[in-house]
Amino acid sequence: MIVTTGNEVEGQRVVEYLGLVRGIVVRSPSIARGFIGGLRSIVGGNIPEYAAVCEEARQHAYDLMLQHARQVGADAIIGTRYDATEFAPGATEVLAYGTAVKIQPNAD
Repeated sequence: MIVTTGNEVEGQRVVEYLGLVRGIVVRSPSIARGFIGGLRSIVGGNIPEYAAVCEEARQHAYDLMLQHARQVGADAIIGTRYDATEFAPGATEVLAYGTAVKIQPNAD
């Protein structure tokens, strides 16, 4: 599956727009990660425990978006974006979304 933040795929033409596809995940750090991350936040700087939670959430949302695109029969996803919102104290929603399309090679 081709996934791009652009609105086109080089060497291909969009032949059908299948609509919005998305993957949504709500995550919070585990007790251990939250405790260690809280201690590190006192010192300041990068907090690897929180970064790991964020990266895992983004990857999970991305994987769910791909699954949704496959379900609608897409060849590619264009205009891909991420969004994150604090859902509740300590819980963040991560959304991966884009436009599912059918593509074909350009006829040159």
